[in-house]
Amino acid sequence: MKTFNGYERLNRNYTLMSDEYEFTMANGYLNNHKENEEAVFDIFFRKVPNNGGYAVMAGIDKIIPYIENLKFGEQELDYFRRKGYPEEFITYLKNFKFHGSIYAIPDGTPVFPNEPLVTVKAPLIEAQIVETALLSIVNGAMEHATGARRIIEAVPKGVGVMEFGARRADGLEAAIDASIYGIMAGCVGTSNMIAADMVNLKGMGTQAHSWIESYDSELEAFKAYARTYPNNCILLVDTIDTLRSGIPNAIKTFEYMKENGLPVDHIGIRIDSGDLAYLSKETRKMLDNAGFPQAKICLSNGLTAETIESLINQGAKFDSLGVGDNISKPEGRMGCVYKEVALNSKGTWEPKIKLSNDTIKIVNPGYKKLYRAYDKTTGYAIADIMDLYDKEIKKHDLNIVSVTDYLKQTTINDFDLVELLKPIFENGELVYDDPELLVKQNYCNEQMNTLYPEVKRPVNPTEYYVDGTEDYVNFKNDLIVKTRKLVK
Repeated sequence: MKTFNGYERLNRNYTLMSDEYEFTMANGYLNNHKENEEAVFDIFFRKVPNNGGYAVMAGIDKIIPYIENLKFGEQELDYFRRKGYPEEFITYLKNFKFHGSIYAIPDGTPVFPNEPLVTVKAPLIEAQIVETALLSIVNGAMEHATGARRIIEAVPKGVGVMEFGARRADGLEAAIDASIYGIMAGCVGTSNMIAADMVNLKGMGTQAHSWIESYDSELEAFKAYARTYPNNCILLVDTIDTLRSGIPNAIKTFEYMKENGLPVDHIGIRIDSGDLAYLSKETRKMLDNAGFPQAKICLSNGLTAETIESLINQGAKFDSLGVGDNISKPEGRMGCVYKEVALNSKGTWEPKIKLSNDTIKIVNPGYKKLYRAYDKTTGYAIADIMDLYDKEIKKHDLNIVSVTDYLKQTTINDFDLVELLKPIFENGELVYDDPELLVKQNYCNEQMNTLYPEVKRPVNPTEYYVDGTEDYVNFKNDLIVKTRKLVK
């Protein structure tokens, strides 16, 4: 199993990390001789969190060890005995191995509503057993990655975003996930030392208000820190009064460093409260006037994409940002779901569909492929396009149709097509080489650059097209009519 600088990504067997009904259904399938029927399930979401224009795919790094560890030992089997499951089912679980195939969009890819992010093609029991854990992994990972990328897209070029959210996360593993997926989405680093060590980076950080409060004066605290860390002297200036105490004492400390032969190439301040726009502008003037234009300004304190955009509009001065809450515990949820879309019980794939009076909740049926079309001239992504797995998609004069509104359709030309769903497991065997984290970060940056700016803006983004081929949408609509006729 792949390790992260000696750490396992999942350090326990999560086979029982499941809702009970997955196993009541699994036992029922076995009891009714359906265990060899093959099914296809898709993971997708219906709405981007926070009314955003995109989400960021994440979680494959945890899906892989989860599937590799999927086995029922005596501890797990004893649970089923104590809960009264039949011995035939317990014997089945004792010999259990995942034999299915899993296809997924690579981590770091911008993704959109109602398209398959992960497709599981496996014997019905196996596909059912993995549902809860896969959803838990993907929902959590994507919330962190999407939250981080919204922040990163809001900052000016050259401004680094540091992930500072461990203490705000919902538990220890969530804190690690927030750091890992924050870096994957583009953060320059993390304050979380275990996550930093996992990806072979140095943890980032400055000091807390408690450091200042533990000395008799702010100036004494600053000088002590400067002597200890002269090559990374970032001073927290808002403990008492940012402009009347913090900045003047920071300037005195930098002068003290010069007078005592300490380097002043890596100095700066952090502001963690107050009117960040006003304080940062005044701070920049004071540092420059004192002869320290090289001193960097870091801002923190519950930053969001919207507040960062506001800071920029107000002319705030900053070189880096420390972001915690809105990466480790961002507002909004992914809401990924896991729906059966096809079943092979008689040698052929039969499409399945969940209907609803709410159009957005009608599932896109069938065993599908997903493509992204890129404009050959600009390189921008035009649309994501679904079609059935055994269909040949046209490479020119391609008519694409909204999967929710047949009247919305267009014909595209001069485009390149890339198939998005990559094989992760095939017939139970791992076939995917999961890239290292910084490789994923570069990939994420490249893919985000293919989105039109209007899709990425934090407020009122343009809707990105998630369509089907004309044949696919006709197939879906025909299936809806056929299924509704079953209602007597």
